[in-house]
Amino acid sequence: MSSPRTISVTLPEGFASNANVLALGGELKSSICRIANGKIWISEVMGDLEQELVYRHFTAQVDAAFSDSSPNLLVIDKHPDYLSSQHGLKLAREHDIPVTAVQHHYAHIAAVMADNGLPRGAKAVLGFALDGLGFGDDGTIWGGEILLADYHGFRRLACFQPVAMIGGGAATHEPWRNTLAHLLPVWEQVNRAFADTDILQLLNTKPVAMLQTMVDKGLNAPLTSSCGRLFDAVAASLGLFREQVSCEAQAAIALEKLAATCFDRVTEPYSYSIDAGDCQQLNWQPMWLEILADLQTGSDPAIIAARFHHTLVYALTELALKLRETHGFDTVALSGGVFQNRLIFTQLAQALQGNGLRVLQHRQVPTHDGGLSLGQAIIALSLFT
Repeated sequence: MSSPRTISVTLPEGFASNANVLALGGELKSSICRIANGKIWISEVMGDLEQELVYRHFTAQVDAAFSDSSPNLLVIDKHPDYLSSQHGLKLAREHDIPVTAVQHHYAHIAAVMADNGLPRGAKAVLGFALDGLGFGDDGTIWGGEILLADYHGFRRLACFQPVAMIGGGAATHEPWRNTLAHLLPVWEQVNRAFADTDILQLLNTKPVAMLQTMVDKGLNAPLTSSCGRLFDAVAASLGLFREQVSCEAQAAIALEKLAATCFDRVTEPYSYSIDAGDCQQLNWQPMWLEILADLQTGSDPAIIAARFHHTLVYALTELALKLRETHGFDTVALSGGVFQNRLIFTQLAQALQGNGLRVLQHRQVPTHDGGLSLGQAIIALSLFT
């Protein structure tokens, strides 16, 4: 599998050097990872497996890995509809090889741990896994996850407050759906108070009553704690790609660019709350009321975008410090596609370090789903050797 486009990562201390593991990654920004002969190789990022040419390249890469030497363990994502997962199950049957499925966000955190060379027996870290979508252990869609994790397992300590993905997959392409999802729990209040704002005027052209019924009945409106969909929602509220995006993260990238124009000058966060429970939740409803108030008074959208970014940094830092008091970790690991946002990536790391926490960030492998296969492989190696 080794080639000029392959990343080689040193096997962390404590892992069996005689293992032969092949991990097949996710669906978007797909990659595969091989652990064999005491070494780790990760393929180049191949792209979206739903595109035929990408899928053909993916299967060719997997075939090439098998031709080198047949693995004794296959690893896939837990999402049953991922083409990589389906291909892994097919190969396991054909070759009579055991296969295991690893939760998406846990794989993100294990990937950044391995990327930083944490040994097998390392103390658990607090992992922030922030992205668009991943199949959760509870059957919902995750994406704003705070996990206490080591190579042997994880516990979900907190998450972003789940909201509906109205229209299912359509919510990833039409950002206004995410804005509506965040506002529906307080719809009567915001519709009375902020009906004169552009975003409420737009949403009122949609079939809100029907969409509310879909959410109430759980019809094509799965719950998600996605951080990516929150970015889409805020972007749409500011007039960025409200109706439709043409590529992944387009609205979120536009929101970051807008915030960057005044990020260092505008530092006041919006309000938020941390709701107690076995899995604590970051509740953004106070922020939404303040964003709508700013829109109503004609605040510069760039200022609102900057304040939103600062709000995420403040909230995640406060949550980390709160959880440290209970769980005693000293290291925080950052992974997931949201950390391609340089404002969040840089400012959150600085805030955590300023409060005495060690911060792990990706070094060689991507922070987005291109790094998933490494996390999958190292978790499987820990569990089965």
